[in-house]
Amino acid sequence: MFVTLFCSSQIDKEAIDSQVNERKKKEQAEAESLKAYAADAVRNDKAACLLDQCQLKDERLLQGGIEDFRLNFQPRWSRREYDLSNPDKIRGQEGIQMLPGLVGEDPDSQGRLKKQQEQLREWSVQQQHELTTARHQQRQEEQQHDQDRVDLDNKALQLQKIEEERRRTVALATKNFNLTKAAENAEKRWKEWQQQEEDNRTDILNQLQGELLRESQEQGISVLGLPRLRPDSYKGLTDEQLRHIINCQQQQIDEKRRIQAEQQQEELQQDRFRVASARTALLMERQQARINKQVRRTQDNTNAQLAEAHHEQKKYLEKVYTNIPDDSYFSQFNTSSR
Repeated sequence: MFVTLFCSSQIDKEAIDSQVNERKKKEQAEAESLKAYAADAVRNDKAACLLDQCQLKDERLLQGGIEDFRLNFQPRWSRREYDLSNPDKIRGQEGIQMLPGLVGEDPDSQGRLKKQQEQLREWSVQQQHELTTARHQQRQEEQQHDQDRVDLDNKALQLQKIEEERRRTVALATKNFNLTKAAENAEKRWKEWQQQEEDNRTDILNQLQGELLRESQEQGISVLGLPRLRPDSYKGLTDEQLRHIINCQQQQIDEKRRIQAEQQQEELQQDRFRVASARTALLMERQQARINKQVRRTQDNTNAQLAEAHHEQKKYLEKVYTNIPDDSYFSQFNTSSR
């Protein structure tokens, strides 16, 4: 049941049917195109035949008119070639009236004229017979041509049917081949899947039963000696190795704690020194501020005394020097070149 489902799931029957339908539609379109082309060819051939018939009919009518004109208006006795020694002999004798029995009279003219008329009648009948024969032969040729065209069209249709049948056979064979190939591929994939599953189960069983998953520590020792180990079969440390590692780790922890205690003691001393330094700096800063304040106070008093003395001196000078020079005093200088 599983094989059947697996195979059916691998064959895309809808896609194959779609391809077959598309091929059939394409063949049908090609057949319709060929039929249309054949119909156009037949129609063109018929039109060409009708044109040929009309042209031949016009030529026959023209030829018949020419022959009638020659029979009625160009008799043999009126031609220049009728008497090579004297072409105008008959034409010159048309108006001459001669008595019977005279010299130069043709006693057998009536018989000769009758023979000429009979000969002309025979020629006319012969020409009509030849014309009828030619027309009959032309009709036979046209009928044979039409029959040949019909035979060619029938042969073309027959060849088209044979080609369509061949294409259908090829399409059916292709479809059967594709179905067979798809079934073979599905069967092949199914067998490959089964083989892969069997290989996987065998591999899992070998892994479970092998030495790789066992917890024996002896298999990790190399054949070259105890210091060497096998990385592919290493199962962990022994109890002695674990105790040694734990002791080393404990020693490292104690050493680290001692170093941390020393660092904390050193940091505490540094903090105390920084606090003392800050306190000393603060006291010195306050003392400097008091000194600066006292210096500023002394300087302010000195400046006030100097300002008062300057003010008193200015008042004294204003009392002593009453005649202040103006512009007229300065304008008297540099009035000449000497």
